[in-house]
Amino acid sequence: MFAPRTIFSRLMLTGFVVIFLCVGLLFGISYLSIRDNEINARLAALTTQAQDIADLAVQRALSERRLYFGDAEALRTLLEKKLRSLYEVYDAYSLIVDTKGNVTSYFLSIIQEHQELASNFDSTLITENLLRVLNGETISNYYRSSQGPMLTVAIPIQFSSRTIGAVYIQTAAQSIQASFLPLAWRIGVGAAIIYAVTVLGFWFISKRLTSPLQNMALAAKSLARGEFQVEIKGEGTTEIEDMALAFNSMAQSLSVVEQTRKDFIANISHELSSPITSIHGFVEGILDGTIPEDEQKKYLTIVKNESIRLNTLVRQLLDLSKMESGQTLHKTTFDIHECIRRVIITKINALEQKSLGLSLDFDEKPLYVFADQDSIEQVLINLIDNAIKYTPDNGEIHIQTKTLDTHAEITVRDNGIGILSEDAPHIFDRFYMAEKAHTSGAGTGLGLAISKKIIDNHQQNIYLLEQSQGTAMRFTLALAKGGIQ
Repeated sequence: MFAPRTIFSRLMLTGFVVIFLCVGLLFGISYLSIRDNEINARLAALTTQAQDIADLAVQRALSERRLYFGDAEALRTLLEKKLRSLYEVYDAYSLIVDTKGNVTSYFLSIIQEHQELASNFDSTLITENLLRVLNGETISNYYRSSQGPMLTVAIPIQFSSRTIGAVYIQTAAQSIQASFLPLAWRIGVGAAIIYAVTVLGFWFISKRLTSPLQNMALAAKSLARGEFQVEIKGEGTTEIEDMALAFNSMAQSLSVVEQTRKDFIANISHELSSPITSIHGFVEGILDGTIPEDEQKKYLTIVKNESIRLNTLVRQLLDLSKMESGQTLHKTTFDIHECIRRVIITKINALEQKSLGLSLDFDEKPLYVFADQDSIEQVLINLIDNAIKYTPDNGEIHIQTKTLDTHAEITVRDNGIGILSEDAPHIFDRFYMAEKAHTSGAGTGLGLAISKKIIDNHQQNIYLLEQSQGTAMRFTLALAKGGIQ
């Protein structure tokens, strides 16, 4: 069985069916309403005619009994004209029956002239209806006989509160259908036009709704091929516009990520190849005797430092991988002041080499936080390393702690070269090197990314503070129960 696969085809199929059912229902209701109104109007008109005939029949009976001083022959002629007019105007056949069984009819003479009409009448049914009417019952109904739909009106002829006869009128409903079929055709044509216009409008709307989705599908294929410079226009509904904006934002982000990845590969290739080349060159020089024996210690020291540099790079990559894989935190309560002091002790040599000043703005009491101590030490090492690296000789580094209601703030501030405004939004991106614009080869671009991941895993915040000179980084930690003790 055919099953539409595209959204457009499904929308159109659904629209066709729903609109067809609605228009068909509207047409059906209109047709039945018009038909019923015509039938009721015809039955009412025939009932009025039957009552007129009954009145004439009473006058004729009174005249024949000489109780009414009128012209019996004139009344008979008037009654025949009434019956003929009923046939000519309404295409109806009528008869008058008295309680003795005497019948005055007009349609018998018509049937004699047109024998093909005889099949339209059911004598048994007519007899049953006349018996009901002679018992005082009034009949006005629409029914389907073996010859087709028929209308029947029969009323009693009453005089002095007693029934003296009956008027029976019958006509085929085809004459009524002939009167309202042209109107039904016009309604049908109007319904068809409405259906066509609605379908056309639905097609236009469906096309406008699905075209952006098709464009997105094509753009997604371009993204899959690595073509990130794609943009789609969000024309249509608010939802489509929002989706287009989100898609374009995603494409732009992917473009940035791809460029960052390429930059990282270039950076990491340089960072790996530079120490490897140095190590290889110096070791080869020592082995082949190019480097004099009295200088070998100096170059072996360089080899050692380069190997440490390689080890640091590999360790940072492993740390980032652990953070990405959702490393479990081992949270404990510890004094963040003491943690900062221990990290500073490991950086004394680096501080002295550049003659950097260090000031601490701590409260005298211990400040206890609840966090993974090893991870937080790594964050502090990364921030202090960056401050030392980018602060010129004789510069100043300032570390401050502050206690708030539910958390502690730790700020590492320097008066170094600072961060360019265009680099500020990306400093926490993996592999992004903010210093590449002004300090080549100074790092791997992983330190802040690792720090951000650690703080995020603690469900805390780390961010760059705005200041006129240098760089200030701040992160928060949850206070332990009791806070300052």
